[in-house]
Order: sequence, then structure tokens, then C-alpha cells
Amino acid sequence: MESTRVDRWLWAVRLTKTRSDAAAACRGGHVRVNDRPAKPATGVHPGDTVRARVHDRTRIVEVVRVIEKRVGAPDAATCYIDRTPAPPPEALTPVARRERGAGRPTKRDRRLLDRLRSQGW
Repeated sequence: MESTRVDRWLWAVRLTKTRSDAAAACRGGHVRVNDRPAKPATGVHPGDTVRARVHDRTRIVEVVRVIEKRVGAPDAATCYIDRTPAPPPEALTPVARRERGAGRPTKRDRRLLDRLRSQGW
């Protein structure tokens, strides 16, 4: 087997939960094969780069092996090389937040906030 549909491959290697989710992502423009927009029937071959936006996260994978049937997670992980960059680190500085609906800050709260801002937080 040299190629298969991109929606079927995304489902088989467990990047999407269902094949219909993969097809919907393709129709919505969230899947690209070799930097070209992909329809659900677009073919994928070994060596292709697939960029898929799944669950608010962009995954960039290189196709190593083409499969059509869904397999277990350890076997599915051998079918692609994950080239997704690491997520940016979270902000290390704490952000002063107030409860929603808490109203205006009291004088004491305002002084604490001013003290935090003057320390460079």
C-alpha cells in the first residue's frame, strides 16, 4: 500500500478520534498536506508532511508508514514522526486576578496591587 486518504490516515494513527472528525477538519481547512490545503480524499504517501489542527493544537507530523486500519497507540506512533514544536512556556510572573463580579478593589486591595506593580510583577 503506497497511499491512502488523509482523513482515513489521521483516524488510523489516532490523531483524531473519529474518521468523521478528520473529514470535518479537512473540509474546515484545518489539514494541510505538504503545505497545501487538503480535502478528505487527498492522498498521503510516506515522506509527506501533514499539518493538522486538532483540539486547538496544531500537530505537524511526517508520514513514515501508511495504514488504513486503526491500530493500537504504540503501533500508531511508529507510523509518523512528530515534528510539532514545543509549546511556549507559561508566563512565570504571577498575574493579579480578582474574582469575577467582586466589584471594585478595596483600598487595601489597591495598595497590594500597587506594591506588586512597583516590585516589577
